[in-house]
Amino acid sequence: MLTILGVITKSTEYLDRKGIESPRANAEILLANILNCKRLELYLMYDKPLRDSELNSYREYLKRRSNYEPIQYITGSVEFYTLELKVTPAVLIPRPETEILVEVIIDSVKKEDELFILDFGSGCGNISIALAENLPNVHVTGIDISKDAIMIANENLEKYQLNGRVNFVNGDILKFNVNDFLNYDIIVSNPPYVSQNDYLNVQKEIKNFEPKIAVTDFSDGYKYFVKIITLASEILKSGGKLFFEMGEGQSKKINELLVKNNYKKIYVFKDYQKIDRVISGVKS
Repeated sequence: MLTILGVITKSTEYLDRKGIESPRANAEILLANILNCKRLELYLMYDKPLRDSELNSYREYLKRRSNYEPIQYITGSVEFYTLELKVTPAVLIPRPETEILVEVIIDSVKKEDELFILDFGSGCGNISIALAENLPNVHVTGIDISKDAIMIANENLEKYQLNGRVNFVNGDILKFNVNDFLNYDIIVSNPPYVSQNDYLNVQKEIKNFEPKIAVTDFSDGYKYFVKIITLASEILKSGGKLFFEMGEGQSKKINELLVKNNYKKIYVFKDYQKIDRVISGVKS
């Protein structure tokens, strides 16, 4: 029978031939999910043989991954800011870069303050839940156009004891009624910021599997920034803060939009690759 080490070796070679990045890590993550163990625990079980049922499930996983299906959709979960969250093809997969957005917000406030936060484009609920988990007195409303995303976000919310401090609402930002959401301390968004032209060149995993509406704005990449900045001018309290995640090369234009709309104390934060990734501003 094939041992864990033998299976990892063969599957790594297979995924490498298929052009999958980090094939060894992918092979180990998928096998750990099949065996219901942590990835590091595999190293202590190298000589253990696999049952036929485990091999059959693993082969199916490998086939899906070789077709560029994201590993998070295959396993059904993702780790984000110490949280383990459910993800499906109905939601964008949270990225490590978005953890920077959460960290910037947490570092910008006093943990004991009671704050009201609005999360535009809440997806699987990662930003809303992470903020509520780390700021014990905040109240977060997440809004997303996708009813399926709202359902996934609520499933994730059930895992964490947040005492009703997070609420997810189905709604379209472009048809937003500001009178229903007034006097927020913070607005945060990781909006669709890939332009229609750039979308043609995104990775196969994104183009073939992740929801297009969560990736591109079907325009120039700035449509949602313009809309949210305008909305925030009405929704935020005086001195309220606005936070965005953004794409590479977008910081100059978004900075100009914030200045044009009378935001001050504008700061840009870089990601792990030294790319401008998060921008914040304060409502005058």
